[in-house]
Amino acid sequence: MRRKPNHIKKRSIPSLVGAIVKPTIFICIEEILPMSKPIGYFTSYTLNDGSLLESLQEEYGSTFELMTRREKLFLISALAIHLCDGSPGSCRNEIYVVGHQVNSSLPVGDREGLIEALINQVRWGRSLSDTEVLPMNQAH
Repeated sequence: MRRKPNHIKKRSIPSLVGAIVKPTIFICIEEILPMSKPIGYFTSYTLNDGSLLESLQEEYGSTFELMTRREKLFLISALAIHLCDGSPGSCRNEIYVVGHQVNSSLPVGDREGLIEALINQVRWGRSLSDTEVLPMNQAH
């Protein structure tokens, strides 16, 4: 039988207690590619309510994934024009200039972000009323 040489000793596996361990980073796919939320998240739609919203979801998907980008932008435009026409008051002349400036100067991503920000402000933010004094130039 062969004997182990005296200079080779058994070593135990070191314990992790007190050791510095590099943390592992897990990245959630949703953080990289934000997912859009379904129609019901933003509207009064509920499952099997027989509404137009239900019909739109059945036809175009719960996140309108079966529409082209152009079709989605058209609907945004159509809805915004109708809501604007139904709102009291008028726009200041400078707002028309601002509209031209953002469309001619901002990159697409910033214009999309501005749409999102404005929609959020229309729904949840504070707006001037027609009786308040308008800043800068007055409405015409």
